[in-house]
Amino acid sequence: MAARAETWGANQQPSHNKGCCAIELARVALMTSDQLGSRIATPFGPGELLLGTPGYTFGLGFAVRPGGGIAGVPGSAGEFMWAGYAGTYFWVDPKEELTAIYMSQAPSPIRAYYRKLVKQLVYGALTD
Repeated sequence: MAARAETWGANQQPSHNKGCCAIELARVALMTSDQLGSRIATPFGPGELLLGTPGYTFGLGFAVRPGGGIAGVPGSAGEFMWAGYAGTYFWVDPKEELTAIYMSQAPSPIRAYYRKLVKQLVYGALTD
């Protein structure tokens, strides 16, 4: 028996899927918030590992951008992302209402270069 709850739908608006929830907004907020804080030091942040740039922390299952202007790539505070070993990459920017998926097979250090390049090209193509 599934309880009816607000879920995360298109354009970050609450939606319902015929009485069955996809995922509650409170859970998305928890998953995409900073879970490390300043008390836990890591030798490398997720942005450095996945994009070669600082400015990200860990959420629950995602790398999370806690603030704007910190990372060396375009994006907004609240953005979350993850990448695969061979170069695949996705990110969600709720502020820009943007979701991007990049499929690649580049299992070498060059994959971070291509991830940053694709991200720069996508944000460069956005218009108001």
